[in-house]
Amino acid sequence: MAYLDNIAVFVRVVELGNLSAAGRDMRISPAVASNRIKELEKHLGVRLFNRTTRQLMPTEHGTVFYTGAKQVLDAITEAEAAVAALSGQPRGTIRVTAPLGLGRRLIASGIPDFHDKYPDIEVRLRLSDHNVDIMKEGIDVAFRLGIIEDSSLRMRGIMECERVLVAAPKYLEARGEPAEPQELVGKKHDCLMLRYAGAREFVWTLQTPGGVQKFEVHGPYDTDDGDVLTGWALSGRGIINKPRFEVEPFIRDRRLKVILAKTPPTPVQFAAVYPHKKLQDPKVRLLLDFMAERCQRLIKDILAGK
Repeated sequence: MAYLDNIAVFVRVVELGNLSAAGRDMRISPAVASNRIKELEKHLGVRLFNRTTRQLMPTEHGTVFYTGAKQVLDAITEAEAAVAALSGQPRGTIRVTAPLGLGRRLIASGIPDFHDKYPDIEVRLRLSDHNVDIMKEGIDVAFRLGIIEDSSLRMRGIMECERVLVAAPKYLEARGEPAEPQELVGKKHDCLMLRYAGAREFVWTLQTPGGVQKFEVHGPYDTDDGDVLTGWALSGRGIINKPRFEVEPFIRDRRLKVILAKTPPTPVQFAAVYPHKKLQDPKVRLLLDFMAERCQRLIKDILAGK
């Protein structure tokens, strides 16, 4: 088991790029992680990493060993999943990621309830509005809002979510309410965008009488945090494009107003994605079932004003 633990630490260090991150992920100290790498290098008789001030990069030997080590750990995971499926007692750790706003509102609050129901399953949740590379970072399930294009992943759709353009009355009084989509660009409205490294969509796609059209809108600033966008809109700083359930409470209390309601943004897909595996892990399936039902219910309640 000690040798397998060393291999597991090695794999996470390769995937995350440094000892501290791998240690946090595996709940061990950087010193323990370092010692396990040293033990593995001593056993193999080769150096596995080139060390820099900020990152550990695998050597040629390390790269070769990673491929085989990853296969070994995946095989063990699949074997454990097969046993769990037969025994009806799923156990182990699930690594989950979700966007900040959606994660806080819908996912995070459900983790304790899920653990109460399945006490042998640990869930490690990471919230980020960045597009996390789940294969590289060893994520088991990623909840996402948006267009899912990665064909290397399996997807479970949860629901299609209506999107709206909203702004504070203060902003609309100062700048005027656009009567048609073209005014977003022509009158240079302050359109506040979600941007982060690797993001693709820097346009707003609206449903118009002439069909779906893309508008290259602009704004004076942007952010990689969706809740920051909402805060800016509430303070009268511009127009945002958001899933309706995220801003419905502010629409209801008239702190935000829906604009261009006849030409709304295209809906956004709320889905869970996860790596292809020969045998789907029962604990992952349980989490997907639990969260899909819970999120659908919560979103419907939010939209209904409950």
